[in-house]
Amino acid sequence: MEQSFDQFNASLLYCQKCGRAMPVRARLLLILPDGELYDYLCQGCGGSVGSKTERAPARAGLITVR
Repeated sequence: MEQSFDQFNASLLYCQKCGRAMPVRARLLLILPDGELYDYLCQGCGGSVGSKTERAPARAGLITVR
């Protein structure tokens, strides 16, 4: 069976400060050895409402040509 999606990105998340689902934007926090860590920020108040780790695709071993 063919995979129909790769990654999901949130567009609305519930914000405790605003009291409702709000539009969010992702901010890159860290570049990790196995992927990247993103923080979701509420566009209304600027507060953090969640995080996501986007895993890097598996890499094949390095090949050296002589």
